[in-house]
Amino acid sequence: MALYAIGDLHLSLGADKSMEVFGEAWQGYVGKIETALSALNEDDVLVLAGDTSWGIDLAQAEPDFRFLDRFPCKKYLVKGNHDYWWGTASKMKAFFREKGITTLDFLHNNCQFYGDYAICGTRGWFLDEEGKAHDAKMLNREVLRLETSLRAAGEREKLCFLHYPPLYQGYECPQILALLEQYRVKLCCYGHLHGPTIRRRVEGRRGGVDYALISADAMGFQLKKICADPQEK
Repeated sequence: MALYAIGDLHLSLGADKSMEVFGEAWQGYVGKIETALSALNEDDVLVLAGDTSWGIDLAQAEPDFRFLDRFPCKKYLVKGNHDYWWGTASKMKAFFREKGITTLDFLHNNCQFYGDYAICGTRGWFLDEEGKAHDAKMLNREVLRLETSLRAAGEREKLCFLHYPPLYQGYECPQILALLEQYRVKLCCYGHLHGPTIRRRVEGRRGGVDYALISADAMGFQLKKICADPQEK
């Protein structure tokens, strides 16, 4: 029994968007993901930190969901910037019920629990991601969602999973960093960085929080083991 995480699978079994066009690191990536997920057991838990499927709607993403559902452990999905299929929680859960997809759930305006740990998270945002006027509004919304998740955790040890990095070389998001420190988050994992930008990652301890990049290509399509037992500190 263990808690694992990975981000940016970019599955495209129902869409013509294979990541193999992005070079050697992505060649055969679906097979690599399948190999990694095949090691999971029914009592494991997996957090998927955004950009899970290229599907533009739930119907197009369904083959990717079915692929993930083949592996028996519980999986919590965080929204990524390319998860165009993402809708309201009620709509997504109804779709999963209708299709008989039983192992997928969401980390969105809530938290989930793994023994004594609280699994928190949201997409996050870059204030200057695209230089658009709505960026500040989007960031404020994501800050509120993150705080909702962290508050729901109560006094439990908090593990946080974001899609966007709250910091990397040359950038940091002070609003999100402040929340992580205020709520004494033990570990913050993030994705989104690929290829040459992986070298700009910031990992290790800062402000009392440990940071780790978990985008799939950065980890060689291996899962990051967060802890081996729900009582483990």
